Amino acid sequence: MDPDYLSLPDDLPVPVDDGATAHLVGRRLPDVSLEATDGGRVSLARLAGRSVVYAYPRTGEPGRPNLVADWDAIPGARGCTPQACDFRDHHAQLLARGIARVHGLSTQTSAYQREAAERLRLPFTLLADPHRALVQAARLPTFSVAGQILLRRFTLVLDDGIVTKVFYPVFPPDRSAVELLAWLDTGEA
Repeated sequence: MDPDYLSLPDDLPVPVDDGATAHLVGRRLPDVSLEATDGGRVSLARLAGRSVVYAYPRTGEPGRPNLVADWDAIPGARGCTPQACDFRDHHAQLLARGIARVHGLSTQTSAYQREAAERLRLPFTLLADPHRALVQAARLPTFSVAGQILLRRFTLVLDDGIVTKVFYPVFPPDRSAVELLAWLDTGEA
């Protein structure tokens, strides 16, 4: 049976906050050039203005099975497509609230990510860190499965390349942009 990447099961395990992103607030991200799905390169450290970067483990491919049979049992693993769609569907609202740009980030290759960006009609780029240069330099939270090291799900708000807010863990993933919009509307932003 092919997984339905657009919906989330009701019984997904909730990830816990293990403090793995606590060191990021107030820190400038390392100047690491990442390939983007539009063919360009992006260094999060050099972004001017307010940016949002949501990190996710990996996008699934229609017609292919999950990476492992128990993917849905891994807290925070399932939901990359619904999360991307949430950011897509709320992209204009984020821009209207002062977000200059949105990027998705994973350890998948840009070629792999390009399929998802096109299929989901994302109005923003996905960034690839397949060699984990940014992951290691910034000590971003990861997990290992099936011989792959994948990012845990989190969202960063960057102001001129400095992390000013972290959402971690992100759950449910299909409400990630909505949670960000609610935070922007509180005036804490």
